[in-house]
Amino acid sequence: MQIEIRGLEKLSFRERQAVILKESGKTLETIAKQLHLSQSSVATLLTRARSKGYEIVCIIPGGELGLGGEELDEEGSSEG
Repeated sequence: MQIEIRGLEKLSFRERQAVILKESGKTLETIAKQLHLSQSSVATLLTRARSKGYEIVCIIPGGELGLGGEELDEEGSSEG
């Protein structure tokens, strides 16, 4: 699975850093330590970023859904 963050161009450099770390699963505490900021500063960055309207898009290849790229006929069974 691939994750794409759309709207990063609207964010400041620090907001981008915080968003990317948050969306990759890091905790507020971990982000604060990594960016050398307080947790409340990180929370503010994330709040500002959300207000600017970035969005997360998950791209899931068909193989991961068990679709394997095979063509299906109208009844849902694979051809061939």
